[in-house]
Amino acid sequence: MDPIAAAQAANDYAPDLPEGTGYFASESALPFHAPDFTKISEEDYLPAFEQGMAIEKAEVQAIIGNPAAPDFENTIVALEKAGSMLARVSNVFSQLTGTNTTDRLDQINTAISPRLSAHRDSINLDPALFARVRAVYDNRAAMAMTVEDARLLENRYNNMVHAGALLNDAEREQVKAINTQLSTLTTEFGQLARDAMADQPLVVDTREELSGLSESDIQAAADFASEKGFPGKYAIALQNTTQQPLLPLLENRETRERLFRLSHDRADGTNAVDTRDLIARIALLRAQKAELFGEPDWASYTMYDRMAKQPRTALDFMEQMVPALAATQRREAELLDAAIRADGGDFTVQPWDWYRYANRIKAEQFSLDEDAVMQYFQLERVLEDGIFHMASELYGLSFERRDDIPLYHPDVWVYTVFEEDGSELGLFYFDPFQRPSKRGGAWMGNFVDQSHMTGNKPVIYNVLNIPKAPAGEPQLVSFDWVNTAFHEFGHAVHGLFADQRYESLSGTATARDFVEYPSQVHEMWATWPSILSNYAKHHATGETIPDEMIARIEAAAKFNQGYDFGEVVEAALLDMKWHALSADEARALVGDPAAVDAFERKSLTDLGLEIDLVPPRYRSTYFNHIFSSPAGYSAGYYSYLWTEMLDRDSRKWFRENGGLTRANGDHYRKTVLSRGGTIDYFDMFENFAGRQPDVQPMLEARGLVGGEEAADSEVSDGALPPRTAGVE
Repeated sequence: MDPIAAAQAANDYAPDLPEGTGYFASESALPFHAPDFTKISEEDYLPAFEQGMAIEKAEVQAIIGNPAAPDFENTIVALEKAGSMLARVSNVFSQLTGTNTTDRLDQINTAISPRLSAHRDSINLDPALFARVRAVYDNRAAMAMTVEDARLLENRYNNMVHAGALLNDAEREQVKAINTQLSTLTTEFGQLARDAMADQPLVVDTREELSGLSESDIQAAADFASEKGFPGKYAIALQNTTQQPLLPLLENRETRERLFRLSHDRADGTNAVDTRDLIARIALLRAQKAELFGEPDWASYTMYDRMAKQPRTALDFMEQMVPALAATQRREAELLDAAIRADGGDFTVQPWDWYRYANRIKAEQFSLDEDAVMQYFQLERVLEDGIFHMASELYGLSFERRDDIPLYHPDVWVYTVFEEDGSELGLFYFDPFQRPSKRGGAWMGNFVDQSHMTGNKPVIYNVLNIPKAPAGEPQLVSFDWVNTAFHEFGHAVHGLFADQRYESLSGTATARDFVEYPSQVHEMWATWPSILSNYAKHHATGETIPDEMIARIEAAAKFNQGYDFGEVVEAALLDMKWHALSADEARALVGDPAAVDAFERKSLTDLGLEIDLVPPRYRSTYFNHIFSSPAGYSAGYYSYLWTEMLDRDSRKWFRENGGLTRANGDHYRKTVLSRGGTIDYFDMFENFAGRQPDVQPMLEARGLVGGEEAADSEVSDGALPPRTAGVE
């Protein structure tokens, strides 16, 4: 076709695209396009998924069939615009299956997950589409693009290559088959892990077995037992992590052990659920997929877009902490054994004893009574007078509670977020309480993503799992939950301050080992004096929490790091060990649950960590972060430690530059919170702090260096590996 005819054909090109029907076919009519749960039924989801996939597929075919030569607008931007209906249904469905699922939603999830995986593969592995993307990418030097345009193009090309676009036909078919199998297996894992937590509570016969718990805790246990079909008995629900929050309070050692073992043995075949063979099969499929790309293991394959880039960088970062950590674990165990002997006990500390005696030492050493501390943290005040006050002081934000937005559960609170000039910034949902239909943990997400291209403002949610107080009692929370609430709101402002043209680069769309960094920084404000004095009021007397109590909380924070820090490091190392397996090594574990157990144990004991005393925060059998669908943290759980390094170094910057000021908040917003995934992460940190990050402040904050232990810790001087060594 001659150039004139080609130009005319391009001008006349108007492909006939299918239109959706039903609720998700168009944006919600509610403010900010928030989902209208009064108009959504469970039976809407499957047709909406099917239509959404069909429409996106047609949109992609229209891009491929465009007679105009590929360019940034008709190929890269067109791909960014495709799939809006599918995104709308996915955003709502993924939140409901995490927070308020039902048997029917689980059925739909099981059915649709492999189909969604195949759909994504049909786009990312389409040779004709990749040819257009590659043509634009190869011409990028001659194009005038913004920084964000350039990152969008680079991401699209790299993601398609990473999906398998450069593989041959047979290899691409293998990738598709593996992805479908992984989608099925990881969805099954997530559901089984949730069932093992929700359906296997500790059940006891008498109040005496729960001695040490408060009357409200015992009443809640009685109510929960009746709800689970054990009237007249008492039941304690398991929570997400290996350690359980009520363990330290239980005076009966046998009850403590039973509760711990129920948690620790969850989904390992000891009770009804066994995920061990699922884990081995997931690990094998991932290793096989990596092999197709010429990579030695899944970690090497999947870390291509991370800040750390290479597994060795993450492992070196963690392993340099192990000698000091192991020494701390042994030293703290000796302290606990001494406390047990002083209490008349004739046993040595076990994991179900650890926090009971650690808390006792902490209370004696730091005069800290955890129950007394809780009296100052009433949930609504923590949110509105603490977190929102911090956001006002630091960023000039204000919040207005709404009762006109339909909810997916009556326990959810909704707020409009306003800029200092009164303009609307976005919508914020807060879902604080534990319930059987919710998976464990705490997280943030978007119902609606910010984008200047669509004109949409962000609709954000925070989810926690705080045990709900009995009716009529004040909703008090532990300081750990206070910290978690500040953390998750850090994710929320990262999403609220998104300032991108393209959704796929917007807000928290950053590398896995960067996304936790802004959230962790916001934990520092939980005990900032001017914030604390505004929200930490005794629920009965109104008295502000005493300064000396906060000083004791902060001093005590360095105590018990052998466990607190150790369980996280162990989980992160366990994740990396699973994902450093070759296909042959993983294949040897399939069909042999005992071999899975042995691999898990050897992975950590070889490093010298005391895992019998300090088990990992998640054992493999319920490690949702890395084995469920979507497993965004596979070969990435180290991110919590990596980003803590960035966080602690940033706290140092804030303290050295005046702390909680609007100038500092505006600077952090400008250099980090508003940048999304648009620039290099080391550059982003340097734009904020004026230098590259240093690990030393984290080690000091954790109490792993400094004082007498520093000389024996074998910890490095805190410098990160040079960027030329593979972390660029």
